[in-house]
Amino acid sequence: MKKGILFFAFLTAISVFSCKNKDNWVVTKKVQYDVQIISPDPSYDWWIQNIVGPDRDRLTDLLIEAPAKGKIKAYDYFNEPLSVDAVQKLLSDTVSVTMSRKTPPYELFDTNYIKEIKAKDIVKVRFLEEWRMDTVSLQMEKKVYGISPIIKFFDQDGKFRGYQPLYWIYTDKDFKKIVKVGI
Repeated sequence: MKKGILFFAFLTAISVFSCKNKDNWVVTKKVQYDVQIISPDPSYDWWIQNIVGPDRDRLTDLLIEAPAKGKIKAYDYFNEPLSVDAVQKLLSDTVSVTMSRKTPPYELFDTNYIKEIKAKDIVKVRFLEEWRMDTVSLQMEKKVYGISPIIKFFDQDGKFRGYQPLYWIYTDKDFKKIVKVGI
């Protein structure tokens, strides 16, 4: 009797999983998109294009500190590994600016200043994912392959020029196969 119940349970489990797999559709093997994590408009509901402060801080701290300390491997735009030193240099930018003295004869002089990128500077996160959908329930499954912190980019005159990804953090050891063009 026990063997019969176990056999029936085994067949039921197989049929449930095999039916589920037939209804599981790969929508895309690879999709990349940006998500704002700080609301661009204070009139939006708190959760629209926003992650609540403490949760956002925890995420951005992890995305900056872990690669800078070598706890998580970071990769450049061409998917080559970055050393801890290279990550730290990315997070610290030396800018040369020509300025004018405030007193006559208002001579021009060059000065350098160091701008450090901090966790609070991250305004978006870029994801690289695979999407699957259950065609019966329309439930989506997403597998995250990569995450990239994104900051606002300003020129040396302080004009906003767009958004700049810092580096990629991959969550899958076979990421090179995934990010390869055409897959």
